[in-house]
Amino acid sequence: MSETNGPAEGRHPMTGNALSGDAQGGMERHTYDVVVIGAGGAGLRAAIAAHESGARTAIVCKSLLGKAHTVMAEGGIAAAMGNRWPEDNWEVHFRDTMRGGKMLNNWRMAQLHAQEAPERVQELEDWGALFDRTDDGLISQRDFGGHKYARLAHVGDRTGLEMIRTLQQRAVALGIDVFMECTVTDIFKDGSKVAGAFAYWRESGRFIVFDAPSVILATGGIGKSFKVTSNSWEYTGDGHALAMRAGASLINMEFVQFHPTGMVWPPSVKGLLVTESVRGDGGILKNSEGKRFMFDYIPEFFKAETADTVEEADAWYDDKKNNRRPPELLPRDEVARAINSEIKAGRGTPHGGIYLDIASRRTPEFIRKRLPSMYHQFKELADVDITAEPMEIGPTCHYVMGGVEVDADTQESAVTGLYAVGECSGGMHGSNRLGGNSLGDLLVFGKRAGEAATTYAASLGDHRPRVDEADVKAAQTSALAPFEVEGGENPYTIQSDLQQSMNDLVGIIRTRTELEESLAEIEAFKVRASTMVVEGHRQYNPGWHLALDLRNMLIVSECIAKAALAREESRGGHTRDDFPGPNDEWGTKNLVVNLNEAGTGVDLHEKPLPEMPDELKGYFA
Repeated sequence: MSETNGPAEGRHPMTGNALSGDAQGGMERHTYDVVVIGAGGAGLRAAIAAHESGARTAIVCKSLLGKAHTVMAEGGIAAAMGNRWPEDNWEVHFRDTMRGGKMLNNWRMAQLHAQEAPERVQELEDWGALFDRTDDGLISQRDFGGHKYARLAHVGDRTGLEMIRTLQQRAVALGIDVFMECTVTDIFKDGSKVAGAFAYWRESGRFIVFDAPSVILATGGIGKSFKVTSNSWEYTGDGHALAMRAGASLINMEFVQFHPTGMVWPPSVKGLLVTESVRGDGGILKNSEGKRFMFDYIPEFFKAETADTVEEADAWYDDKKNNRRPPELLPRDEVARAINSEIKAGRGTPHGGIYLDIASRRTPEFIRKRLPSMYHQFKELADVDITAEPMEIGPTCHYVMGGVEVDADTQESAVTGLYAVGECSGGMHGSNRLGGNSLGDLLVFGKRAGEAATTYAASLGDHRPRVDEADVKAAQTSALAPFEVEGGENPYTIQSDLQQSMNDLVGIIRTRTELEESLAEIEAFKVRASTMVVEGHRQYNPGWHLALDLRNMLIVSECIAKAALAREESRGGHTRDDFPGPNDEWGTKNLVVNLNEAGTGVDLHEKPLPEMPDELKGYFA
């Protein structure tokens, strides 16, 4: 399956023993056709597709296999299967997705996703996923914000976990090689084509070279650049930054989704996600005065399909045909802005959030049956009983709509042989992602990327790009640079300051002054990061890991702030206080960012949206 050069003589074969910052300690080398970086839903599905298409395939993941952010997507997989509503079809799902993204989506990606998601869900079931069922035995589907019909295939409120379990089991059964706790720091190129990747074992610090003509980035998001986030430690924008350094571009980086319902209290669960299913199953939002305030924030765009009285909103749960949806089920950007406005107006909870109440609306038995993970999670971690009391919640940085600019059908970037899928790719969700569309996105485009990457690798025959040894040396020197600094700054201090700055200046509501201030602060962070110091050895060294991650976080943070400053309107996940409404002119273009020629900053330019065919435009008439 792979070619490996063993460790240097006298060193432990697994850990490489005590490698100091300047020790070489040998270099592992592996040869594959396709290397997938990331082992969430997108990475696993891509690896399975590549393997089944005949490629020698490897999965490289920063954490342990199975510990992916995909498990945070608890509510379900959006797919127009029509199991509860026969009227549902891909055209309605496509329309909902485009409207949710405020028409800034790549129309072709939204179309492919809507068309192919049902088949991908069925495939998961064929591989052993255990979905909840309707009374007549079909896969159950639930309601979610922004979706006209109940179309989220689900497993209680732990759908992402079941999806990861199923894909992981499939990948292991197929015998795909997995490199766990292994971080990729560079993509190698031969001219304009991908030649491989450079990585290190987090445990030992030993370096690895992957020779591979196809690399698929599936590294997830950027949330750890923000102070309050639902994202775990791995989400440092690695794929975004790797792609930029390799010469690819990013789009839609100004659009960051702040999930409306992250816990704000107690501290032990701050930022932790409360699934949208709580609202889909009857939960309502109240301010400190006990008022159900979402009725005050229904935008014109969604008025026709949203209940404007409590009576109609409550009746919808039992009679969806004759009533309109509750305003709590508006798209996430609308709900998050409304919550933010209530808190700013002084009607927040004692700990700076608002109340999400399902306890007074449903029986404890109903809640425990429909939302078992939510119930157990908060009872165990915070001694909060969601069957007996409301939760204190507020917006938490959850998802980035922006990512690597890719071809809709193959997911290939502008760099030949470099693909991106899942949260680190851009275009599918436009300015705002609908809940449930993330898991479908991972499956649909993971499969497409794996197949495309394999087709390309096979087309090369014996003419595969080669890794230049000078590039290997340069990657090694760059990775070890923090050990060479004397008297520099601790990376943890810089990360903490960056997170606070992004939270305060590039958060849910933005202004020109604050964004300009954030860009100035990011420049100062770059200077500080150039003299980051790491103490100790390469083994088990989290300070070193963070020093390398920070390079990516700083690039990505600059992309977000620069694009947010340039887009002078409010749309989806991007809200400008100084430009409060959407602007038709801005609705026709994407902002594209690239690494500048010096490799020290970000260049930005505008690009027209791809033109939607007339037959699809008809759905919005």
